[in-house]
Amino acid sequence: MAKQQRSRRLRKKLRIDEFQELGFIVKWSFEEGTPIEEVDRAVDALIAEAIEPNGLAFEASGYMSWEGIVCLQKIGKCTEEHRTIVENWLKSKGMKDIVVSELFDVWWEE
Repeated sequence: MAKQQRSRRLRKKLRIDEFQELGFIVKWSFEEGTPIEEVDRAVDALIAEAIEPNGLAFEASGYMSWEGIVCLQKIGKCTEEHRTIVENWLKSKGMKDIVVSELFDVWWEE
């Protein structure tokens, strides 16, 4: 069976082929008793030092334990290098319980 031909407009609307977006989930925890000001500074530093300089976007929530999604600021695919940058940054700051998921399609996760 031949692959279905779709117009560029439809591929963009469906977020497939060259418009596919890959990202990853990241989770981590702060040491129990960490002051909230230190938590705020660390999250701000993560964004300033690892997320924005690498063209990434980050949406997360948490208090002592954080969970969020990382993807590119523009249409595109995160890479293994992006995952490593975020994971290594968290490790270098002494975060606990770090989990970085495999890359997945942020629009069509199964």
